[in-house]
Amino acid sequence: MTMSHKKMPAGTSKRVKTLSVTRPIVYGNTAKKLGETRPPNAPAEHTHIWTIFVRGPQNEDISYYIKKVVFKLHDTYPNATRTVEAPPFELTETGWGEFEINIKIHFVEEANEKMLSFYHHLRLHPYYNVSAERPQQPDDEISSVYYDEIVFNEPNEQFFKTLLSTPGNLLPSNKTDSCAFSKQLEQEEIDRINLGIKQVDSEIEEMKAKVNKQLQE
Repeated sequence: MTMSHKKMPAGTSKRVKTLSVTRPIVYGNTAKKLGETRPPNAPAEHTHIWTIFVRGPQNEDISYYIKKVVFKLHDTYPNATRTVEAPPFELTETGWGEFEINIKIHFVEEANEKMLSFYHHLRLHPYYNVSAERPQQPDDEISSVYYDEIVFNEPNEQFFKTLLSTPGNLLPSNKTDSCAFSKQLEQEEIDRINLGIKQVDSEIEEMKAKVNKQLQE
């Protein structure tokens, strides 16, 4: 996610040319099926409780550069536009269906950066097929979380100092319970992609061989 600048107002410090600063975030949602114990105001037709969020990869404080986060829910929710002005930047609701949530990140005033807007598909159900023998249970947490990096190109001098005062966390080497995103996970994903490419290449070569054999007969 690369940021674009607002027009510099008078008196704003100059931008630091040819320099970029990156800050990692994770965003997404978790969800659980409602059991016998339900939130008091949950409508009868609601089947799940879910939380949408924007966080640091290791739950570190990100409020030194993020002022607020606005979540736009489905129009069927009362007060569908929800603003969270202090960490944790998250909200919890109940519902029965999946939909797109618009997330808008507003940065601190000194950043003088435009708001960042993107979408997340609220996920309530597992990607795999749930068998009739073991349907989804209330304690089964569904997680749909993504890692990304916000790139501030040529930040102004004041904001640059703010960013450097709290360096962004680098990805840890290994996966942990508190931080799934790591260099280990990144390498595992690269290995899976490379394995898939090799399998596809092998199938292509096999198909070519079959076609050539048929042409020669």
